[in-house]
Amino acid sequence: MKLGIVGLPNVGKSTLFNALTGEDVPALNFPFSTTDSNIAVARVPDERLKVLTEMYNADRTVYTTIEFYDMAALVKGASEGSGLGNKFLAQIRESAAIVHVVRCFEDENVVHVDGDINPARDIETVNLELIFADIEMLERRIEKTRKALKGDKGLEKELALLDSINGRLFEGTPVRLMELEEDERAFLGTLDLLTTKPVIYVANVSDKDGGENPYISAVREAAEAEGADVCIVAAKLEAELTGLDEADRQEFQKELGIEESGLEKLIKASYHILDLLSFLTAGKPEVRAWTIKRGTKAPQAAGKIHSDIERGFIRAETITYEKLIENGGLPQAKEKGLVRSEGKEYVVKDGDVIHFLFNV
Repeated sequence: MKLGIVGLPNVGKSTLFNALTGEDVPALNFPFSTTDSNIAVARVPDERLKVLTEMYNADRTVYTTIEFYDMAALVKGASEGSGLGNKFLAQIRESAAIVHVVRCFEDENVVHVDGDINPARDIETVNLELIFADIEMLERRIEKTRKALKGDKGLEKELALLDSINGRLFEGTPVRLMELEEDERAFLGTLDLLTTKPVIYVANVSDKDGGENPYISAVREAAEAEGADVCIVAAKLEAELTGLDEADRQEFQKELGIEESGLEKLIKASYHILDLLSFLTAGKPEVRAWTIKRGTKAPQAAGKIHSDIERGFIRAETITYEKLIENGGLPQAKEKGLVRSEGKEYVVKDGDVIHFLFNV
């Protein structure tokens, strides 16, 4: 799962990246201090793995991961090549979702590209540039399809859809918010349009706000208008906390009233917006989490582990994490008949602990 961190210059993208990943990307006080995408792999925190590792005395614990891309900043006119716009737009196509960082802090030592703090304006600037980029791409596709139509009348439906989508983009509606048939959305997915990607808005606040921040409401309003998630993060503070060991970091977070880290907030939002869940495998050699799309059936979930297991799938011995822990282990759970034998049509649930039986 790859998420692209985007936003205007000097909103705290690189600082958030450092907080999420423990990396040390320079966060400098001038526009376009990030000129190439920095990439880091962040471990998805999951307390269930720690418990299972102790239960099985496992030799290894493997967490699922997310890749974060700290991308070049975007400015007004990026779709026409302003700033590092072309590079930015190319990078964002590689992401499954967009983490849109919005500046919600005052700092006279950190310049704002437009001179003042205005989250609603900043959000509109970024969103419009993505829409303009999609319009440009669609107009090229429409011209190509129109020429091909002379020799293939079967393209009339496709051309009508492209014209309709383009018209709605001109009205300011991103593709992700358009009401479309399933086959229409599948077709548009092949065009790699930027505004098809789901968005998580991150309100980057100061650690000195003390819960009072006049800018957050504008971010919430923008997110509510499109059903997007919002995370409120003091990126500078959390980046500083990443330099501490886990025990000290947790103690400081407790003293500061931080119940969840920025990473934990973003993970939950990412799983929600991308409709993901984790199932677990456990044994003496290894305890591991696997990420799949919600609605995935058992054979396809097995394929995440190895294609041979999917190909030779027989059944899935399954128990919920909660029941496994409540009963003190797998033998006790089996004695009580709590381990289920599930077939090819079983839809895997979050927290399922599964042992796949297969034959190849």
